[in-house]
Amino acid sequence: MYLKKVDGPRQVTLADGTVLCRADLPPEDTKRWVASRKAVVVHAVVHGLISESEALKRYSLSEEEFALWREAVESHGENALKVTAIQKYRQL
Repeated sequence: MYLKKVDGPRQVTLADGTVLCRADLPPEDTKRWVASRKAVVVHAVVHGLISESEALKRYSLSEEEFALWREAVESHGENALKVTAIQKYRQL
């Protein structure tokens, strides 16, 4: 079996005990950003699977947009990333 050389770890263990690997990341050409995909990218960066700069480049995100995602997940969890709940969590 051939493993592609990558920078950084191939997988990380999250606080809840689940394992996140590079295969779990959304495709680079993702157009529809649902809350679960945003959360996976945030968890990958926070836990060191990929760097923030790599995530920004890979998914064509701005620093501000990613910072909002990260703040929402850290403050209120994955539900805060849902478009229908943005107003509710931003008011708190």
